[in-house]
Amino acid sequence: MARAKKNVEAPKVSLGAEIFAALRDLEKTKGIPVDYMVERIKQGMANAYRKDREDRRDVPADNVVVELTEQVLSVHVIKTVVEEVEDTALEIHIDAAKNIQPNAQLGDQLRIAVDVDKFSRIAAQTFKQVVIQGIREAERGMVYESYADKAQELMTATILRIDPNGNIFVRIGQGNEMSDAVMRPSEQIPGEQYTEGQMIRVYVLEVRQAQRGPLVHVSRTHPNLVRRLFELETPEIAEGQVEIRNIAREAGSRTKMAVRAAMEGVDPVGACVGPRGGRVGAVVEELGGEKIDIVVWSEDPCEYVRAALSPADVVSVAAIPGQKACRVIVPDDQLSLAIGKEGQNARLAARLTGYKIDIKPASQAEAEE
Repeated sequence: MARAKKNVEAPKVSLGAEIFAALRDLEKTKGIPVDYMVERIKQGMANAYRKDREDRRDVPADNVVVELTEQVLSVHVIKTVVEEVEDTALEIHIDAAKNIQPNAQLGDQLRIAVDVDKFSRIAAQTFKQVVIQGIREAERGMVYESYADKAQELMTATILRIDPNGNIFVRIGQGNEMSDAVMRPSEQIPGEQYTEGQMIRVYVLEVRQAQRGPLVHVSRTHPNLVRRLFELETPEIAEGQVEIRNIAREAGSRTKMAVRAAMEGVDPVGACVGPRGGRVGAVVEELGGEKIDIVVWSEDPCEYVRAALSPADVVSVAAIPGQKACRVIVPDDQLSLAIGKEGQNARLAARLTGYKIDIKPASQAEAEE
């Protein structure tokens, strides 16, 4: 293997200290690590040299060595010492090599200094583009890492614009962690009016890395938006005294939420409703008047179904053998309330409990018996 030879020191540019000072300022203001930007600058210098060649020959990246410290900024190109030059980009004649390194021998890998002061305007532009791209990529990476941990969280968003397809673009976060997000039509509460500049609470569905930066999707219809709002309004939930077991929601219309006490002496429904209904009222207001039924979760499927059909009164609930289903009997005057408008109450109760519910009025049940 040909042995590498040390070469005469390359021309040094007194920019090292200034560059590092600027990079430290960049790290303070944008949080971009100095080491990351040093590597991008070195890459930019290497690309600049490769674009600046008069022979228009492309030089492999491994043949360009950039050194950047606080004391020195230098560029070297590695060429092989040969007796007959066929590729001026990668080879140097033995006589020319000896002028640089007197003890140079055939086959040596010679590091030849490059005068960076003579880089052309095109090379300078190449260097600038690489550095700018490095800053953008670093910012996108930091935003992605920041918001990747915020998936499934509640955030406050400001509406920026609404496109013709109905997508709503919002801005979430603050300062360096600020990012844009999109709320698709399917994630918007039916009938809710949105205007530019309006501030709304949103649930972060997912954060994906895309070419132009992190892509954040938010929602106003997801059941967990209700969960996060109650966690925010109810100290007993945040402290673990009350647990939200399940939520069934038809956004903009009605939500049913099952809760249980995680410790004795706590009223789970009363905790969520709050003094004078203030806690549930705050959630309802945030959701534009959406009705919310809060019921007690139970291990007994029949008791759970009975509670889930609230606000309707129930005469009896019986499990159907061999099926995950219940037969429910209600007073005749409660039938429409139990079923709900267009079947909504019964439908949400079934989704909340996971049981198929067969509702019959008491008169029909008596006749069948």
